[in-house]
Amino acid sequence: MRPRTLVGAMSAKTYEVRTYGCQMNVHDSERLSGLLEDAGYVRAPEGADGDADVVVFNTCAVRENADNKLYGNLGRLAPMKSRRPGMQIAVGGCLAQKDRDTIVTKAPWVDVVFGTHNIGKLPVLLERARVQEEAQVEIAESLEAFPSTLPTRRESAYAAWVSISVGCNNTCTFCIVPALRGKEKDRRPGDILAEIEALVAEGVSEITLLGQNVNAYGSDIGDREAFSKLLRACGNIEGLERVRFTSPHPRDFTDDVIAAMAETPNVMPQLHMPLQSGSDTILKAMRRSYRQERFLGIIEKVRAAIPHAAISTDIIVGFPGETEEDFEQTMHTVREARFANAFTFQYSKRPGTPAATMDGQIPKEVVQERYMRLVALQEEISWEENKKQVGRTLEVMVAEGEGRKDGATHRLSGRAPDNRLVHFTKPDAEVRPGDVVTVEITYAAPHHLLAEGAVTSVRRTRAGDAWEKRNGEAAKPAGVMLGLPSLGVPAPLPPATGGCAAV
Repeated sequence: MRPRTLVGAMSAKTYEVRTYGCQMNVHDSERLSGLLEDAGYVRAPEGADGDADVVVFNTCAVRENADNKLYGNLGRLAPMKSRRPGMQIAVGGCLAQKDRDTIVTKAPWVDVVFGTHNIGKLPVLLERARVQEEAQVEIAESLEAFPSTLPTRRESAYAAWVSISVGCNNTCTFCIVPALRGKEKDRRPGDILAEIEALVAEGVSEITLLGQNVNAYGSDIGDREAFSKLLRACGNIEGLERVRFTSPHPRDFTDDVIAAMAETPNVMPQLHMPLQSGSDTILKAMRRSYRQERFLGIIEKVRAAIPHAAISTDIIVGFPGETEEDFEQTMHTVREARFANAFTFQYSKRPGTPAATMDGQIPKEVVQERYMRLVALQEEISWEENKKQVGRTLEVMVAEGEGRKDGATHRLSGRAPDNRLVHFTKPDAEVRPGDVVTVEITYAAPHHLLAEGAVTSVRRTRAGDAWEKRNGEAAKPAGVMLGLPSLGVPAPLPPATGGCAAV
């Protein structure tokens, strides 16, 4: 670790990071936390709620009211800052990249504004703002250093994000991410594998490969099969038990990727494939470079190669110009694809995107009615698909914080290989997050499975050892405060999956 120079050892200044948006933002916040700790700050206690020397907002520009949410939160901190001499507030992420000087104009008590391309500058900008006693706004137009070269404070001892690319080359009309994250830039395969091997050596047993368009990996380095090769290479890393990835794009989902998934034992039988719409007309208006037939063809090929694969998706309801016939095509696609689950969104304008100014904006009441019909259909399908799991024996990786009712029900929770959430009876033997249990599924609900019988076996793992070591040390401060539920570690798939998912 580099010398801590910006904050004196005696000062023990605290920090808090508040994260909103997609997995890329969550992973960036791990970097921001690592940078601050490398500079001598310590994590504020859990529940600090702004009572820290430095509060960092890592923002998202996905929704139309993202700025209102940010300024509301900044406003609530203003009185606290006036009562706490030396307190600093920093705003980074996609909204900072987009709004730049506007943030300081609207909230002059903000000390630092930084963008998506220069998160590594945060400690320096904080120190400069302190010395010069004026706000520092620094927005880079292109990536200064790949984020994975920065210090990191991982939020999980047993599961980790590994970024393989940043940026996106797509031009979806509803998405502002390419304008804020820039063109796709790929890491070298050797650097990615070296990071994974280092994580496994520390006890991590599950990694999630992360990119705005993860399966387009290779376009920047000139190898169209680079992603499938990377998946296969992950299969050769001893001690790496589970590999996942998010989020792919149907345009780039090729047969070699399906073969790599099927033939690499530690690549999990799970796929998140954003549909967005089942209507060819709407897909064209969205500038999505596939059509319904192509999408369903991919699903068919994946199921033929990996029969037990759980497939999830993202769907936007009410995109400008969507007719009832267009919506029925989405419903048809959902019936045909039989997703394990779907993250459904009512279209909302993203300022700066072509869709925001398109004709045919759909009335809110129409969007709401269609949305409810889609949710009802998907709930029915999810339940039917989960019922097929009853009677199966599954290996479940025990997770931390997945079961909100575990204390009351005397159960533990974890994720099956296909990423389904499983609640199971707490065994007599000690079980730690990262350990693996074998259970038989006895009941299915739309969003979880239940194993009510005795646990068949408990396998203590190096990942569990890593969790025990981390939690056995002096009480550590709270983790990143997240803007979306279930985003602490990579195992649960969150509602916003990169630039093409959330609306």
